[in-house]
Amino acid sequence: MPNEDTAGPLPLVVVPGMLCNADLWSEVAFPGGHDVHHVALRRPDVGALAEDVLAAVKGPFVLVGLSLGAIVGFEVLRRAPGRVAGLCVMATNAAAPRPEQYTAWQELDELISAGRFPDAVERTLPDMFPDRSPTPEGARRYREMARSVGADAARAQLAAQATRSDAAEVLRATRCPSVVLGGARDTLCPPAFHRRVADAVPGARLTLLPDAGHLLPWQQPGAVTAALRDLVAAASVAGASATSL
Repeated sequence: MPNEDTAGPLPLVVVPGMLCNADLWSEVAFPGGHDVHHVALRRPDVGALAEDVLAAVKGPFVLVGLSLGAIVGFEVLRRAPGRVAGLCVMATNAAAPRPEQYTAWQELDELISAGRFPDAVERTLPDMFPDRSPTPEGARRYREMARSVGADAARAQLAAQATRSDAAEVLRATRCPSVVLGGARDTLCPPAFHRRVADAVPGARLTLLPDAGHLLPWQQPGAVTAALRDLVAAASVAGASATSL
């Protein structure tokens, strides 16, 4: 029989991307009856952030991550694959950092450390939107969210990015129901990145969302809602089957 940690509806642990917080998910209708736990990214190491995710709930859960949040999810899978009952990753990259990324992160960190956090936000802003073309409202909303995250957390997130590693082996070993979502017009994490993730995870479902860039929960909230609903249902069925063996 399942123990008290596995009884009841699966909780969702939701992890945002850099310079994002729970507002990123404000238009997503999470499946009813399932607790939703938002994990902030405030530590300078992917492993430490993975431990924050694992500490958010007891027992198995559905992991939902965007961009850096998904990268943290890959580390969760590396450390505790049995805890992840369902996986949804979006707008992300499972490869190790490239040299030009280290350079870009260092430049952003130097801006922030020099007291120019708004300039760092402006440098990241275009990549959040389809074809690097934000609407005025989208830009305003992103700036507001980034300001709420703040300079200290942003520097920790930049440091964490540099500690990530290639997740291909972890993904090939993943056995839970999995969904990969990408924006067809995401210039930061283009569709090819998501095809590689979906190809690595056995049985993963890949959906590329038209007219979407990097911030999928804002730009295609209905599609994200539908994907999570289907994933939670599949994960619940898989979990019930496992406990009945």
